[in-house]
Amino acid sequence: MATILHIETSDKVTSVAVSQDGQVIFDKEDREGMNHAEHIGGYVDEALSFADSHAIPFDAVAVSQGPGSYTGLRIGTSMAKGVCFGRDLKLVAVPTLQLMCVPVLLRELVPEGGVLCPMLDARRMEVYAAIYDRGLRELRPTQADVVTADTYLPWLAQGPVYFLGPGAAKCMDTISHPNAHLIEGIEPTAKWMMPLAERRFLRGEFEDVAYFIPFYLKDYVAKLPKKLV
Repeated sequence: MATILHIETSDKVTSVAVSQDGQVIFDKEDREGMNHAEHIGGYVDEALSFADSHAIPFDAVAVSQGPGSYTGLRIGTSMAKGVCFGRDLKLVAVPTLQLMCVPVLLRELVPEGGVLCPMLDARRMEVYAAIYDRGLRELRPTQADVVTADTYLPWLAQGPVYFLGPGAAKCMDTISHPNAHLIEGIEPTAKWMMPLAERRFLRGEFEDVAYFIPFYLKDYVAKLPKKLV
């Protein structure tokens, strides 16, 4: 097992957590809006001081890799890289949509045969979404969706689909299918990163600290002329 610093700034919540051997031992959140730049430095300092005061050495830093707010992801990634360079730690990236499924599965809100569709709000009737089964296997990768009554029909025709996350509520009237279910109150936060980050740490699935970029930036960089990259 490992001691990991978790940083999540993909949406409206700014959050930092520390986990040790599968338990969250420090957790700090701000839910007042897009205040990442204002709070993230102080929260990380508190987390590091907490661990240092208890003589707890860190093994890695985990960061939410997106999709999400362009500015938020940049702030979280920069902070994670800074700690990794400063303390010579490994970097672990956790998919934002996948981590939103963690509290739902821990609370056993999805029955056998159901699938999860975590959503982050984009604009109008657009969301970033993916489809996972109860084992968090990716059934459909993350992509930008313009939500209509037919967008998720292939999945809804097969059984119950549980929509969750900051982009889900606005879609339910449009989806309007008997197999569509809304789970409210789910947001990406650092404390829910723990099981996914630990699994990646144990598998040795680390990022290159110098070259890692989050989901939004990967799409942006891919569109640049090669001479600018």
